[in-house]
Amino acid sequence: MTDGRQRRAVRGSRAYASGVDAEALACAALEREGWAVLGRRLRTAAGEVDAVAERDGLVAFLEVKHRPTLSDAAYALSARQRERLLAAAEILLAENPGWGRAGVRFDVLLVDAAGAVRRIADAFRRYA
Repeated sequence: MTDGRQRRAVRGSRAYASGVDAEALACAALEREGWAVLGRRLRTAAGEVDAVAERDGLVAFLEVKHRPTLSDAAYALSARQRERLLAAAEILLAENPGWGRAGVRFDVLLVDAAGAVRRIADAFRRYA
């Protein structure tokens, strides 16, 4: 492996581990708020959903963004990622017809370098 490839591989594995840690922090924060995490890193043909949580019949599809600051994390969700999450949610809802009896929403969980977690509830919607 060339030096460039090795550096990219190391950066990639660090980013992956950092993302997994951020998702664990985000899910723990949700559970403290009374949410039940239904799944993490759910893969579909449309892409991966970081987590799905439920509380009182309301299902939230969650995208976790980890950056040095919460404001950096807040700006990290692209339009393409939103579309992927919406498409993946449709697949998961079809596979799990009991989900979302009281509604469905899309939340973004922001995690900073210090491990602080903030949620943007109902962060975006699909418009017809």
